[in-house]
Amino acid sequence: MKKFAKTWLFMTVAVLMVLVSSCKNDDPSTLKIFVRSANNELQSGAKVVVIGDVNSNPPTNAYVDTLVTNESGFVAFNMQEFFDSSDETTGYFDLVIKKDDKTAFGYVRCREHITTVETIFLPN
Repeated sequence: MKKFAKTWLFMTVAVLMVLVSSCKNDDPSTLKIFVRSANNELQSGAKVVVIGDVNSNPPTNAYVDTLVTNESGFVAFNMQEFFDSSDETTGYFDLVIKKDDKTAFGYVRCREHITTVETIFLPN
């Protein structure tokens, strides 16, 4: 009977260890920004700047990155480096979008291990 109890205990602990280690979320942290004209057309070649909002509550660590929208009118920022360098799982970011002589602004909350999607419209 003691051998059965030891075996059962070992198997239970092994199963629990596998379950706990498999629960780790390895999904990428991505911030995807679509840029559209006032007429709802996707805009390629728009400059998108993401700035960490250090005045948010809770405060977001300092962060700045810039990308240009692709042919499909969006950019995808890999935010994993931002989250790896802080203890936070959520960040708040200001957005500045420029194309030709037009500028638009936005604000977005990005979470770790999630793809956050936001659409910003350029003015007429």
